[in-house]
Amino acid sequence: MTDDLPARARAAFDAAPPVGDEAYARYCGALAEQLTEHWPRITAANATDVKEAEHAGMPPTLVDRLRLNDGHLDRMVALTAQVRRELDSVRETEVPVSGAARTVHRVPRPLGVVMMVYEARPTVTVDGALLPVVVGNAVLLRGGKETAVTNAALEQAVHAALHQAGLPSDLVTVLDDPHRRLLRALLKRPDQVDVLIPRGSPALVDYCRTSAIPLIAGGGGVNHLYVHRSADLDLAARATLDSKLPEPAGCTSVETVLVDRAVAGAYLQALAHRLEDRAEALTLRVDATLDPTSDASVQAAVDVSAAPGLRVEALGPHDLGREFLDPVIAVVGVDGVTAALAHVRRYGSGHTEGLIAQDPQVIDAFRRRVDASMVVVNGSLRLHDGPTLGLGSEIAIATGRLHVRGPVTLAALVTHSYVTDAAGALRG
Repeated sequence: MTDDLPARARAAFDAAPPVGDEAYARYCGALAEQLTEHWPRITAANATDVKEAEHAGMPPTLVDRLRLNDGHLDRMVALTAQVRRELDSVRETEVPVSGAARTVHRVPRPLGVVMMVYEARPTVTVDGALLPVVVGNAVLLRGGKETAVTNAALEQAVHAALHQAGLPSDLVTVLDDPHRRLLRALLKRPDQVDVLIPRGSPALVDYCRTSAIPLIAGGGGVNHLYVHRSADLDLAARATLDSKLPEPAGCTSVETVLVDRAVAGAYLQALAHRLEDRAEALTLRVDATLDPTSDASVQAAVDVSAAPGLRVEALGPHDLGREFLDPVIAVVGVDGVTAALAHVRRYGSGHTEGLIAQDPQVIDAFRRRVDASMVVVNGSLRLHDGPTLGLGSEIAIATGRLHVRGPVTLAALVTHSYVTDAAGALRG
């Protein structure tokens, strides 16, 4: 069975039409139709997964990542329409030349058989069945066991859409083995699997790095927001909350706020004030050096624990470099941009880093020296998103250094060949 799965995916890839064929646009429309038609069965399957997760004692934040509602269907349908509009952006182009050839064309080609390994988010199953496929790739989708029933129902809708569009059904395979036995076997098949895209925790990404298969790594983000003494503190508070509360377990969520000690008390008060306008709760793990009893400049921080929805706890050494996956933020005092940069270098994961400041020299130093796939200045870390930035639909956010870094859009799911009309020219 292990050998059969990638072989069937390879055969489907070989049989698929080239990039730009009208079948891929048809598939986008067909997928929207089939997801809508299958939705009652998909949501019933999802209810089974959610109930089992709750019974197993999974934290509420993670259970919410499993749950599908009608809003998810609306977003999936909208995604198919958006991707259909973006298909024309992946096309053959002529390259200006001045050499022996008359013309040189850059032609997009699929990456091949792509294996996505991700944790329990059923929406990623739809992403994986859509974006790589519409540019000619075959995909093997290995989601978390917590959404196995949902993913099986989604696969039925996807296969119906592929059939409706006239594409091989084995372009999409959902791996249903809940254990790592099959995954381990596939990670040893660089002869059959061309590209590996892991999305999830750092542990998952590190596990996949043991493979010889080329990797587009995306997933966990140990992300920081540095609040400089020149910052607009109301903006800093709003950016902090927007970077955490809508998606506490998201890969662009802020995990640690680095704040200049000179403005720490005022920042915490601004944060408490802004939280009053929101229904969500938030826990701060605060650096002991920001204890208001030891520094008059942060005396105001003594009142934040009384703010509605806000809980303050002591920061522990294990909280640094950690993804909380909950509405929890570490707050660490620093003495200037150099100290903030040193902290980011030590604990950051190269995903998303942010700065709130008005000093142009600090902004320039931070944006030049931080090594991350996205640096956000004076805004929410959750802006690191292909559609939000206007870069296009994305399958992941890559943190590697080769092929692609940042949003993995349709353009990053192809490679290219060059075709030249030599018009009889010889090298000589």
